[in-house]
Amino acid sequence: MEPGGPDHSLRPALEALAAKDKDLARAYAACGLPPVRRHPTGFEGLIRIITAQQVSVASARAIMGRLEAAVSPLAPDGFLALDDAAARAVGLSRQKLVYGRALAQAVVDGGLDLDGLADLDDEAAIAALTQVKGIGRWTAEIYLLFSLQRPDVFPAGDLAVRASAGRLKGRKKTPDEKQVTRMAARWKPHRSAAARFLWHAYRHPGLPEG
Repeated sequence: MEPGGPDHSLRPALEALAAKDKDLARAYAACGLPPVRRHPTGFEGLIRIITAQQVSVASARAIMGRLEAAVSPLAPDGFLALDDAAARAVGLSRQKLVYGRALAQAVVDGGLDLDGLADLDDEAAIAALTQVKGIGRWTAEIYLLFSLQRPDVFPAGDLAVRASAGRLKGRKKTPDEKQVTRMAARWKPHRSAAARFLWHAYRHPGLPEG
């Protein structure tokens, strides 16, 4: 799903965060709610995340449009039937095709039970996802955050999240993963909302620095 209007479902979590973090409260007053942003669950959701890596939003949207036209429905079996020439025509890089096939094969073989992720806690779900070639921790966390809508996931490896957190806290240097993980500890159990807000604030010209 493309970003839409303000995501009012985040309001309770962000108000709770603002009540205990004055820097976030100040930024929230300036930037408001992040836009609605949700990904599909299952194979389609993960393929969308893989496709969007290291390309512009417009490019990812165009590739996904062509992929959905070539593979309908967008399911593991259909993706595995996509040959190299068709994948190139869609716009998938060789690496992303390899990763997509690895994901599709894992689902078909039963090595990855996407439906079963709902029964796992966050770390166990991340561990299950990262067993698949091409799915790193960041990809798994984004899937939990935007597809499964888990409430307390914080992708500390995301550069925009770290840069925004550093700006929020008035840091001269962007915090590293360990530093931002420690910073985010006080945002439990609403770290997903905090991450969503940090992405929103990163793109907001009016964010006041701490």
